[in-house]
Amino acid sequence: MRVLGINALFHDPAAALVVDGRTVAAAEEERFSRRKHGKRPVPFSAWELPEQAARWCLERAGLQPQDLDAVAYSYDPAQALPAEAMGLHDPWDHLRQTYAREAPGFLRTALPGLDPGIVRFVGHHMAHAASSAFAAHDAETSSVLVLDGRGERGSHLAARRTGDRIEPLYAQDLPHSLGLVYEELTEHLGFLRSSDEFKVMALASHGTPRMLGELRRYVHPTGEGGFQACGVPWHELCPPRAPDEQWTQDHADVAASAQAVLEETILDLVRWLHGRTHDRVLTLAGGVALNCVANSRIAREGPFARVWVQPAAGDAGTALGAALLLSAGAGDEPEPMRGADLGREWSDAELGGWLKTAAVPFERPSDIAATVAEALADNAIVAWFQGRSEYGPRALGHRSLLAHPGHAGNLERLNDVKGREQFRPVAPMVLADRAAEMFDGPLPSPYMLFVHEVAAEWRERIPAVVHVDGTARIQTVDRAEEPLVARMLDEFERRTGLPVVVNTSLNTAGRPMVDDPRDALECFGSSPVDLLAIGPYAIRRGEAFRPGANGWSR
Repeated sequence: MRVLGINALFHDPAAALVVDGRTVAAAEEERFSRRKHGKRPVPFSAWELPEQAARWCLERAGLQPQDLDAVAYSYDPAQALPAEAMGLHDPWDHLRQTYAREAPGFLRTALPGLDPGIVRFVGHHMAHAASSAFAAHDAETSSVLVLDGRGERGSHLAARRTGDRIEPLYAQDLPHSLGLVYEELTEHLGFLRSSDEFKVMALASHGTPRMLGELRRYVHPTGEGGFQACGVPWHELCPPRAPDEQWTQDHADVAASAQAVLEETILDLVRWLHGRTHDRVLTLAGGVALNCVANSRIAREGPFARVWVQPAAGDAGTALGAALLLSAGAGDEPEPMRGADLGREWSDAELGGWLKTAAVPFERPSDIAATVAEALADNAIVAWFQGRSEYGPRALGHRSLLAHPGHAGNLERLNDVKGREQFRPVAPMVLADRAAEMFDGPLPSPYMLFVHEVAAEWRERIPAVVHVDGTARIQTVDRAEEPLVARMLDEFERRTGLPVVVNTSLNTAGRPMVDDPRDALECFGSSPVDLLAIGPYAIRRGEAFRPGANGWSR
C-alpha cells in the first residue's frame, strides 16, 4: 500500500511516504520554503499544505499523485470541539476546523491528479503515537506516551502497541496541557511561542526551582493517568521579559521551576502507564518529547527498561505516524525507521555541478573525512553537508556545524556564528563504542534526545560541549550506519587524542536547517565558517573570498 502522510494544520508542515509499511521519504516544508517551522501556528495559516515536501516525497519514489492508495491527514475535525467548549481562548479556531474539513480539496489542488476521495483523517495524537510505536525497533509490544500542546480535544495520550494495533488507554482533555503551559512560559520569557521552547529548557539549567511549590498548585498529576495544567499566573512569579532584554535570575528560576514540575508530572504519567501495561519498552512522541532533560529523567527514574523517542517528535512526525497507521490498518507490517536521514540528497556529480555554477574555488581531496579532521584539529569551524538531510529538528551528522570540543571559547564562537543566545549549549558527537567512557546516560543515543552526565575527568578536556550543569546532549555514531562520520571522528582523535567533535545544526538563528546545496553555499558565504565539506568537495574560506577567486582544482 502506498500512503502519503500529511501534517499541515498547526505548525511544522511535513510530508512522509510509506510504501508497504516501509518509510521511503519524509521531509519538512521549511527545508524547501526556507520559512522556520513552515508557518506560524495560527488559524489563518491552517490551509497551507506541505506542497513542496509532498511532491518531493512522490518524486523520490517515482510516483504520481494518482498512484497513491491513500493520503493520511494527521488531524480529524470530526473529533474536535469548539474552542470555548474546551476552555480555550481561540476565537478563530473555527476557521482552523473549516480548513481541516476542506483538506481533501486543497490537496487535490496542490497535487494535480490526486483523488480527494482517498484522503483519510487520522486523529492527531494517534498519529503521534504511531510515529513512535511503529517506528521504534523491537517495540512490537510496547507502551507509548504522547504529550504536546493540543490535538483535536486533548493534549496527551497514553496507549499500548500490540503488533499492528495501537490501543488508547487514557487521554487528557483540554484545556489542561503541559505543552501549552510551557508555550505560555516561552512567550512570557520573551521567546517565540511554539518555536523556542528549547531555549527555556536551556535557560532552566542556569536557575534553581525555588518557585516549584507555587507552580504545583496549577500543574500536577491527578494520580489516575492524567494531570491538571492550566491557568498559571506567570506575571505573579516573575516580570515578563522583552525579546531584546537581558534575562535575569528570576527568569532562569521560573524556567527551572517549570522544568521541574514538567518532569514530576511526566514521571507520574509514565509510572501510571507502566502499572497498566508492565511493558519493558516505552516510546515517546509529541513536542514535549523533544525535552531531552525530561526524557533523561524518565529513562533514569522511570520503570521502563528502555525509552525510545521519535526523532521528529513534534508535529512534523505526525505525517509519518498517520501514514504508518493507515498502512498498518491495511495489513502492511510497519517497518522500524532505519534512521532520521529521510530527506533530500545529491550525487557527487550533481554537487560538483552546483559548485561550478556558483563559480567558487573548490577541491576534491582524497579523503574528505581526513581533510575535515585536519581542519578541526587546527580549530577551524566546518560546515558538514553529507548524504540525505535529517527529518526532525536535530542535526545528526548530515547538515551540521562542527568544531573542536577542547577549546572552551568555541561555545561562544559557535553561538556568535549562528547569532543565538550565549546561554545555549552545543552538543558532542561521539562514536557509540566510546561513549560510555565519557558520558553517563541512556546509550546508544543516536538522535540527541537525552542529556548525559559528563565524566569528571573529561569535563576539562572537552569544555565546549559541557553545559553549565555538567551535562551534554550527546549524539552517538554507529560505525556501520554512519561510516563517513565515524572515519572523521577517528581521524580527529588520531590528531588530538579526543574522540569527540562539537556538532550543532547547520543554520543561523531564525533560519531552517540547511537542506540543499544552495542553502549550504549561502550559509557558508554569510557566516564566518572556515571550511565547507559538501559531499567529497572542500571549499576553504580564504580561497573562496580572495579577490578574483573562481573555478576549481583537483
